[in-house]
Amino acid sequence: QRDPRFQPTRENIIEGMLWLVSEAQPNDSLFFHYSGHGSQNVDDDSDEVDGSDETICPVDYESAGEIVDDEMNAILVQQLPRGARLTAIFDSCHSATALDLPFIYDCNGQPKQQKYSRKTAGMDLLQSGLSLKGGNMFDKLSGAKKAYSTLSALANEGKAQDITAQTRSTQADAIMFSGCKDYQTSADTNVSGYGATGAASYAFINAVRTGGNLTFAELLAKMRDTLYGKYEQKIQMSTGFPTDMNIPFVF
Repeated sequence: QRDPRFQPTRENIIEGMLWLVSEAQPNDSLFFHYSGHGSQNVDDDSDEVDGSDETICPVDYESAGEIVDDEMNAILVQQLPRGARLTAIFDSCHSATALDLPFIYDCNGQPKQQKYSRKTAGMDLLQSGLSLKGGNMFDKLSGAKKAYSTLSALANEGKAQDITAQTRSTQADAIMFSGCKDYQTSADTNVSGYGATGAASYAFINAVRTGGNLTFAELLAKMRDTLYGKYEQKIQMSTGFPTDMNIPFVF
């Protein structure tokens, strides 16, 4: 894209988000799709169970900065009025809580708690221990910092869930499908008839095209089935307030 107005810079992405939600009214149905790079930064307001904010990476992120989940929640979600609906797809790494929506569901439509992956925490602590034991002074300081961050996140897990529910719940009907869990990466793929695409984007389009009249929970299950055995990522579904996910999926 040569026209700078349509390049995915931080400014343009945020401007697009603001355009989407501007003048939104009850009964409006909005759709947001991001397929690109995602990352994580250290959480500074204790609302993340893993101690990390999730981000998306504009093309100019090195100079302009990443877009943090707290910002996206404030722009895309909190400005919407009661009765409006936002359906969001985040096909990016570390995207399970990219919008910081507090209510997470399994493929049966049952709510589940956000948890810091014990496997990831264990690997982080192991790596920290190895750095403390055998590294140079820089490695030892880095290892100690990482160990402190991991242990702090584990201790803060329940409090983080409460903070998210209190500060990120929504008036509007906000529903997000994300490409993976916060500690996972989202794959690129190339599918005949679709071309180069994100795996989660393909799974969503394929499920909507071929699935018939699906409920939200069935849509999640079909998306996961599409990727099962091919990719390690596990698609997630979340909402801004407690929702019956066994109702028909509609945009």
